[in-house]
Amino acid sequence: MPRFAANLTMMFTEVPFLDRFEAAATAGFTAVEFLFPYDHPVEQIGERLRRNGLTQALFNLPPGDWNAGEKGFAALPDRFADLEKSFRTALPYVQATGVKRVHLMAGMASRSDPKVVAAYRKSVAAAAEFFAPHGLDVVIEPINSRNIPGYFLNDFGFAHDLIRELDLPNLKLQFDIYHCQIIHGDVTMRLREMMPIIGHIQIASIPSRNEPDGEELNYPFIFAELDRLGYSGFAGCEYNPRGKTTEGLGWFRPYAGVKP
Repeated sequence: MPRFAANLTMMFTEVPFLDRFEAAATAGFTAVEFLFPYDHPVEQIGERLRRNGLTQALFNLPPGDWNAGEKGFAALPDRFADLEKSFRTALPYVQATGVKRVHLMAGMASRSDPKVVAAYRKSVAAAAEFFAPHGLDVVIEPINSRNIPGYFLNDFGFAHDLIRELDLPNLKLQFDIYHCQIIHGDVTMRLREMMPIIGHIQIASIPSRNEPDGEELNYPFIFAELDRLGYSGFAGCEYNPRGKTTEGLGWFRPYAGVKP
């Protein structure tokens, strides 16, 4: 069974961010993820993880000015220096949390521009090469155009082919089931095809992005399929609770404490 990681950016928002680590552990989670840790001192993030016996599953590299609409630098030809700076900014958080994978965001750009595509390939390779000596995987994630219109990486086939072509051992796919269903559908067959390159999975209901307990997909079947495929990584719970987070964890309780 996948190891479920509570996404602390979206879950347990009833309490301040640093208190969400304890809330997740109390609810039965043994791992957490979040979008960005950079607004908080690195020592505090590491201490909250240790205090609550939690594993850090994932976080994103700095994306630029998120509030101004920036969603990463990797596909932006004139922002390579900012990209390299983002690696150095993230590194203390990597070391404090013991995380084993980081998500490189692509940014807002068009895949119809060859210069943009070339910049993205260069950036992805640079990220993988930078973090390899630190024992980290770099993951890239296709995101649907309904949630982020204009996002460069919005196709699982393109991501799959790029990972295969670059052939870097620590470059993996972040397979968000919510995004895959919206972009392509046929989630199970894509999981079967892409499992060899998957480094992280995320879950939510479709189309509402709430708890994975209904709507379009049969998540108990998908969890069983991940077992059949031999996936032993994390499944990040990147969803918006319908109400209070703990009130919506009925789907999770049968899996709490289950060893992979």
